Amino acid sequence: VIFKNATVWTNEKEGKLLNTDVLVRDGKIARVGKNISSRGAREIDATGMHLTAGIIDEHSHIAMDGTNESGQAITSEVRVGDVVDPENQSIYRQLTGGVTAAHILHGSANPIGGQSILIKHRWGHSAEDLKIENQVGFLKHALGENVKRMTSRYPNTRMGVDQIIRDAYQRAVDYNNKWKKWNAMKPADRVGKVPPRRDLELDAIVDVLEKRSFIECHTYVQSEGTMIMQLAKDFGLEVNSLIHFNEGYKIADQIKEYGAGASVFSDWWDYKYEVYEGITYNAALILSQGVLTCLHSDDPEMGRRLNQEAAKTVKYGGVSEAEALKLVTLNPARLLHLEDRMGSIKTGKDADLVLWTGHPLSIYSRASKTMVDGVIYFDEEIDAKMKEQIDNERNRIIANILRESQQQPAAGAANMPNRPNIPDIPRP
Repeated sequence: VIFKNATVWTNEKEGKLLNTDVLVRDGKIARVGKNISSRGAREIDATGMHLTAGIIDEHSHIAMDGTNESGQAITSEVRVGDVVDPENQSIYRQLTGGVTAAHILHGSANPIGGQSILIKHRWGHSAEDLKIENQVGFLKHALGENVKRMTSRYPNTRMGVDQIIRDAYQRAVDYNNKWKKWNAMKPADRVGKVPPRRDLELDAIVDVLEKRSFIECHTYVQSEGTMIMQLAKDFGLEVNSLIHFNEGYKIADQIKEYGAGASVFSDWWDYKYEVYEGITYNAALILSQGVLTCLHSDDPEMGRRLNQEAAKTVKYGGVSEAEALKLVTLNPARLLHLEDRMGSIKTGKDADLVLWTGHPLSIYSRASKTMVDGVIYFDEEIDAKMKEQIDNERNRIIANILRESQQQPAAGAANMPNRPNIPDIPRP
């Protein structure tokens, strides 16, 4: 496939390229330049249109049910990847908004929740085929109201949330040391002894200790952001991303110093007490401190309009258009350790592309075509024909029902079975 004569937003040092072609071959971006031709390639006229990297939703809950395993506080052993629903219609709807990949997380009812999964929106494929190959692991952590309002179990306060996470990591350290000691023993020394008991809950936390997996931490208020970063320092952990973090702008310098990223809303606030001090300038202010920042949806409806969420940072904070687009493309790819494959238009990267009818940050622009791994999974013209076909089929069925009902005599009282004589029940 060759996209011809598009305005190409590369997200690379080349910036925005006018009247440019992009060649896609074998699921990869094969070439970016002028006047490209390739024997047998399908040419798509993109004159007057804009081509961008596919949007990546860094925080999503689509394609799954039962977001929270809330029966106990620490549930690090559960895996979202085991319950991905490839038939969830939100996958296709995300494609209509140019979203090509998503990070599907456990919910926020637990101080330490489950293991998340990264998927590409390969609509029509199996659950296993949706999963991104060779991905790193992420473990959901959560602080604040969502955790402490689970009054059927401990913890019920922010203090308790801090303590139970510390306790879990201390248990994981002790557990890991036991296994290291066992693995270091010579076979002769193991005779008559038994290895440590396998604990799937602690195995997942040990992966974080050993930096095979990374922390994604749901938090809103500055005190909790400071707390989780201090806890991470104490145990030598790596907080990959502070999620939502409406008060991140208050301690953006500390986030930068620690080295965490931030995955935030553009302007959500006032839906619970701990978000009251959220501001529309949050993303821009955090970004201005040099923190790796992206925008996420946490909502299937918002997910298919993330390009518009990015546009808000241009108005609220003066973020450049190029940097605003990166908030939903390259930056989430970097936060998810996928920047070598996704997030920009560069030779050799996955051909996850979106062809927009106009400026990608405009509320009037639509995703005309959305491509994942070189395959067009959403085409506006084909979608319109499918809708017309469905409408015609619905109208045909309704017409048949009406025609058959007119041909048959109405079922009057004479045709009804005898009804028992039941006296009215007196009302008080």
